Amino acid sequence: MTALAPHPDRLLPADPATRDVARRLYAEVADAPIYSPHGHVPADMLLDDEPFGDPAQLLITPDHYVTRLLHAVGVPLGRLGVVRRDGDGAGGTAAASGSGSAEPAVSGREIWRTLCENWDVFLGTPVRYWFESEFSEVFGLTDAPSPQTADALYDQLTDALARPEFRPRALFERFRIAVLATTDDPADDLAAHLELRDDPSFDGRVLPTFRADRYMHPLEPTWRGKLDELSAAANIDCGTYAGLLDALRSRRAYFKAAGGTATDTGVIDAGSEPLHTADAERIHREALVGTISQADADAYRRNMLYRLAEMSADDGLVMQLHAGVIRNHHRPTFDAFGPDTGHDLPAVGGYTVPLTPILRDFGVDPTFRIVLFTVDETLFSREIAPLAGFYPSVFAGAPWWFLDSPAGIARYRSAVTDSAGFVKTSGFIDDTRAFCSIPARHDMSRRLDAGHLASLVATHQLSEDDALGVARRLVADVPIGTFRL
Repeated sequence: MTALAPHPDRLLPADPATRDVARRLYAEVADAPIYSPHGHVPADMLLDDEPFGDPAQLLITPDHYVTRLLHAVGVPLGRLGVVRRDGDGAGGTAAASGSGSAEPAVSGREIWRTLCENWDVFLGTPVRYWFESEFSEVFGLTDAPSPQTADALYDQLTDALARPEFRPRALFERFRIAVLATTDDPADDLAAHLELRDDPSFDGRVLPTFRADRYMHPLEPTWRGKLDELSAAANIDCGTYAGLLDALRSRRAYFKAAGGTATDTGVIDAGSEPLHTADAERIHREALVGTISQADADAYRRNMLYRLAEMSADDGLVMQLHAGVIRNHHRPTFDAFGPDTGHDLPAVGGYTVPLTPILRDFGVDPTFRIVLFTVDETLFSREIAPLAGFYPSVFAGAPWWFLDSPAGIARYRSAVTDSAGFVKTSGFIDDTRAFCSIPARHDMSRRLDAGHLASLVATHQLSEDDALGVARRLVADVPIGTFRL
């Protein structure tokens, strides 16, 4: 039976002298509060503060970092508890994975056993690192997952989750989370955020983030329905392009009043050429009657990206931009299970040319701020860092998704620092629905930054005092300042 005992020096440099410096730097920030300005944990989880139920539904099923790798080795998503939305059986991925028939619903214990049977699939991945830290440090497990330990570990987790100290608010406090941002549709009433804000028994800050992607794509079958929802929420008719813009402005003000400091936008490319109002109105009308072309839909989306930047220059909400992702790459899986099921994939990206209209008009505006994220890491040194190294408004977003691994974070620091330094970065972004993994993800970043700074001290590029100052700023001043927290 293998013990679960994460090494105290994990991710720190191998060279003894450099490692000693890294240990001192890490010790300064290891217990610092967590600022999480971009994530997907639902606010009502903290409002309701109900005990977590089944361990698999907490740790496995909602985390597409986990489910995608298991799916990659042949485990149907239905066997991991992912619920079908097409009505084809209670679970399983028959249509999506070619298994021939729908899988029956599975228990949490069975899902957990599947993870334990495939534990080695995660060797060398950040998921394995997060899980080992989480299991050991949050839940106190001492045996590594395996087919032999699966049932005993499941029982230990079930027992732990039934205790008061493992309820959401207790963990929020234990994790030292100072700020947790969520991701929210503009039509959301933000009721949970408002109740949490006004709850005297809750000391944390849970901030909404305005995400308007679904209103940018008039060819999507859900677009007209989303306009209706937004019209109702804003009490503004979105049957015209001008009405849509007015409704978005109104909801942004609502989000800001509820504590929001940022928006988030995910697009296939960062094109941002504005349209004349008459052209945008024409495309909007054609979209409503179903006669819009692909070219006009692309022009509309790029215009909307510009208009969202224009709104940020007006109201000061920090604009986060995630470009270059092909969403829902495997259509059968999307049809069966919906979005966020592990098959959003990287595309070759670019920012310098596509963002020219936005940066031309708002790049030096003191109110405007944009944080650029990528899953094409060639952009870090080629485009994002040089842009952040000139434009006051541009910040280099942390490695995200496929890149938020130890190696990816190390490459990011080397690629960005030469052009943009440390202060024009975003701070670590955990980007997660997996609440219990938040401290493990931030700890990983803190260890890697300590190692990077220690290497600069060892090569006499920084004094240790300067490195200590940077380490502290990266976990507090940088995210606080970048996201106007």
